[in-house]
Amino acid sequence: MNLRQTTAHNLSTFRKHYVSEISGSLGDLGTFLPIAIALAVNNTVSLSSTLIFSGIFNILTGLFFGIPLPVQPMKAIAAVAIARKFNNGAISAAGLFVAAFILLFTVTGLLTRFSNAIPIPIIKGIQVGAGLSLIIASSSTLLSSLTWLSPSWGDNRLWALAAFLTLLTTNTYRTIPYALLIFLLGLLFAIILSAQSSSLPSLTLWRPHFSFPGSHDWAVGSLDAGVGQIPLTTLNSIIAVVHLAQDLLPSHPSPPTTTAIALSVAAMNFVGCWFGAMPVCHGSGGLAAQYRFGARSGASVVFLGVFKLIIGLFFGESLVGLLKRFPTALLGVMVIAAGLELVSVGESLNTSGARDIWKAAGRSSGLVGEEIAPMLTDVERKRRWTVMMVTVGLLVGFKNDAVGFLAGLLCHWAFEIPALVERVKRRWEARRGGVRLE
Repeated sequence: MNLRQTTAHNLSTFRKHYVSEISGSLGDLGTFLPIAIALAVNNTVSLSSTLIFSGIFNILTGLFFGIPLPVQPMKAIAAVAIARKFNNGAISAAGLFVAAFILLFTVTGLLTRFSNAIPIPIIKGIQVGAGLSLIIASSSTLLSSLTWLSPSWGDNRLWALAAFLTLLTTNTYRTIPYALLIFLLGLLFAIILSAQSSSLPSLTLWRPHFSFPGSHDWAVGSLDAGVGQIPLTTLNSIIAVVHLAQDLLPSHPSPPTTTAIALSVAAMNFVGCWFGAMPVCHGSGGLAAQYRFGARSGASVVFLGVFKLIIGLFFGESLVGLLKRFPTALLGVMVIAAGLELVSVGESLNTSGARDIWKAAGRSSGLVGEEIAPMLTDVERKRRWTVMMVTVGLLVGFKNDAVGFLAGLLCHWAFEIPALVERVKRRWEARRGGVRLE
């Protein structure tokens, strides 16, 4: 990783496209805010610590990786913690457990071997499945509770419809800083609604507190929440995000590796969880969101990190009331946009966008799909598509990355059985005939 080259890339990109970089930095708030608020309201995490440490991690990852790499909640842990109202010790134990597993998986070299062995159609399936899951989650949670005029004048279906129609225009007018405009509008509405209920944030300096999980916290956090997070983090937050970064930003001077991303995930949680912060990771959905809204370098998340750090240090827990009133109509549409961007990566499965194809051909990824498509027969294209869709279908249906991964792997192996049988048959016949096959 060339830090000088990465820093030069960040500065150059921000100088030329600072509006797009700032807009893109806000693209993942639709996922971050609802989960952080829900956990803070239940006193499961400290909102101030979450903002401060996620801000620091944003800054460091932006400087180190040079791409708009998100810092997202660990969703499987968050879902269990919200449903069961975990205390701070239990959720900290869950985050530390996952960090320890990822670190062990990485330093032993198992992660690299595992990543290299996964067929590209399965990785594409995980990415597409994650995108569809975002769209479904946004529709069923953030947007389903809205009516045409409620819950408030600033948060209803009318605003969701307006935000969605505006989103469609950005397909033609890509220079519109959509996420920045939506964030400022939502913040204005939240301030007005908070002022009406006398719940505006106040100056409250951060007072760090430490979280030391007890034996019961370790048992509950690790087994009930941590175990379920491991496949999601490994597949979506490490392997899928590395492939997505190379798909979206093929010309980046220093693309991230699975080892670097995994060590980053482990380090973030080994630090933040002791201070009551929310367990975090890097997700492909967040990267797709920030890319969709204009981010192209690490400067975008550095900007976001500085913003989080400042408000966490000086406003902290008093922000809960304001953030709770941020319109879910606007957040929901931003999540849908992120999901659509992530789903779109499946389009390149049978073209030069799939690295296993152009690597096999000995060509660079800059070739257009038509130049490389003839390498695949119709049967091969159909098989790759089937493996991807089996992965997508089972991932979405069971709401579990591990289930989708295993289903896709079984489908891939099923297609390999005839070739395997043929190789065994040829080897057997060769041995009977006294011919040795190398």
